Amino acid sequence: MSTLLVVDDMKTIREQYSYDLERKTGHDVLAAENGKQALESLEENAIDLVILDLEMPVMDGLEMLETMQKEGPNDVPVIVYTAQGNFQRCVRAVNLGAYNFFDKNEINLDQLAQVIENALEKRRLLLENEELKHASGKDSSLIGVSDAIGSLRKTITKMAQVPSNVVITGESGTGKELVAREIHEKGDRAAKPFVALNCAALPENLVESELFGFEKGAFSGANKTTKGKFEVANGGTLFLDEIGDMPLNVQAKLLRVLQENQVSRLGSEGEVIDVDVRVIAATNHDLEHAIEKEQFREDLYYRICTHVIQVPPLRERLDDVKPLTLHFVERTCEKFGISEKRMNQETFELLRQYNWSKNNVRELENIVERMIIQCNGEEILPEHIPSEILGKNNSPEIKEGKSFQDLKYEAERRIIIRALERHDWHITNTAKSLDIANHSNLLKIMRRLDIERPEDE
Repeated sequence: MSTLLVVDDMKTIREQYSYDLERKTGHDVLAAENGKQALESLEENAIDLVILDLEMPVMDGLEMLETMQKEGPNDVPVIVYTAQGNFQRCVRAVNLGAYNFFDKNEINLDQLAQVIENALEKRRLLLENEELKHASGKDSSLIGVSDAIGSLRKTITKMAQVPSNVVITGESGTGKELVAREIHEKGDRAAKPFVALNCAALPENLVESELFGFEKGAFSGANKTTKGKFEVANGGTLFLDEIGDMPLNVQAKLLRVLQENQVSRLGSEGEVIDVDVRVIAATNHDLEHAIEKEQFREDLYYRICTHVIQVPPLRERLDDVKPLTLHFVERTCEKFGISEKRMNQETFELLRQYNWSKNNVRELENIVERMIIQCNGEEILPEHIPSEILGKNNSPEIKEGKSFQDLKYEAERRIIIRALERHDWHITNTAKSLDIANHSNLLKIMRRLDIERPEDE
C-alpha cells in the first residue's frame, strides 16, 4: 500500500479527491492546501505520489515543482491538474518533472486511478533498481546480492592483497575473467596492464608466439618483431583463460617462465627478457583429472595453483538473476539507443526458475537482449521470454493432452509456491514481492490454486 498526497487550496475538492482516491485505489491519502504545506508533508511523511493543483495561493504548483527539482525529493512522481484549461502551464509542469497532467473539469476517476498505478509501478521499479545497484556494490563488476557473490567479493579482496598466482575455476559464462579483473584492479598492480589470452581460442602453433613473442623472420609471416603477452603485461597481470586447453609443449615453456621470470622470444637465439607478471589462470576443466590423464603438467599445476577461487554457477545464486537482468536491460537499451524498458515481477519469476546451466550469466545476457528486441512497448512481459527458456524451467514435464487452462493453473501454482518458499511462507512479504495488492488477494489466489502451507516436521 502506498501513500498519496492531494494538494489543492479548495477544501471541498481536496476532501473529495482524497475520499474518491482512497476508495478507488486502496492507498492511504494525505492532503495539503498549498505547495509550502505540501513540501513540509513530503519532508515529514513517506509520500509515494503527489496529485497537485497548479493554481493555488502562497505557493502554486509550478513553484512547488521548481523547489522539488532543485531541493528534492525528485524521485516522487507528481500528477498535476488545472481547472482553467491552461495546458501551457501543464506542459511547463511536465518540463519541470511532472509525470502527467489532466483537466479538473474533465476528470475520469478510473483513468486517473490507472495513471496513478502506472506512476507508482514505475517509481517502484526505479527505486528497486537503484537499491539493487547499491547492494551489488558500485565498485564491483560482479553484480549480485546473494550470499554466494558476497563471499566471492570477500575472497577477491583477500587475493588482491597477495602477489601469488591464482587459478579461477567455474563453468562457462560464470564471469571468471571479471573475477580476474577485480583481483587486478583491487591490487597494487592496478595501474599496470591487464592482458588476457584465451588459450582455447588459438591454434596450437600460435599459442607460443602469442605468449612469448617473436623476432622478425622467426617463421613464415613474421614480418616484424612482436612482443608477447608476457612483455605487454610486464608489471601487471596476465590472465590465461582456459589454461586447461594449453598444449603440453607450451605448458613446459610457461613453467620455465614462471620459475625464472624471464621470457625468450621465438627466433631470438636464446636472448632473454626479464618480466614481472602476476599470472591468473582460469579453467572450466578439472585440472587434477587432466593430470591423471597426462593432459596437464603436475609441476605447472602446483606453480599456478597457489590459490583457487571457485566462481558459483548462476543456478546456485538465483537471487542475482533480478539485479543482473536489470543491469543487462539498462546496458542493452543504452547500446540500442532506446528508452529503458521495465520488467514485471512475473517475468522475473519465470527467469528465476530457469536452470541457466547452458552458459550461466552469459546466457542470461543473451536472453535479455532477445527479449528487448521482441518487446515493442515499455514493459517486458512473460510473452517476450524465448520459448526454449520457458520450456526448460525446473518444473515437472508437461504431459501431452493438457488444456491451456490446466497448463496455466500449473504455472501459476509453481510461481506462487516458489515465492512463498523464498519468503518462508510469510503472506504479506510474498504478496509484496509478487506485486499483489495485499495479503488478502494472495490468500484468495492460494485458495483458488489449492495451495496450503506444509505442516512443520
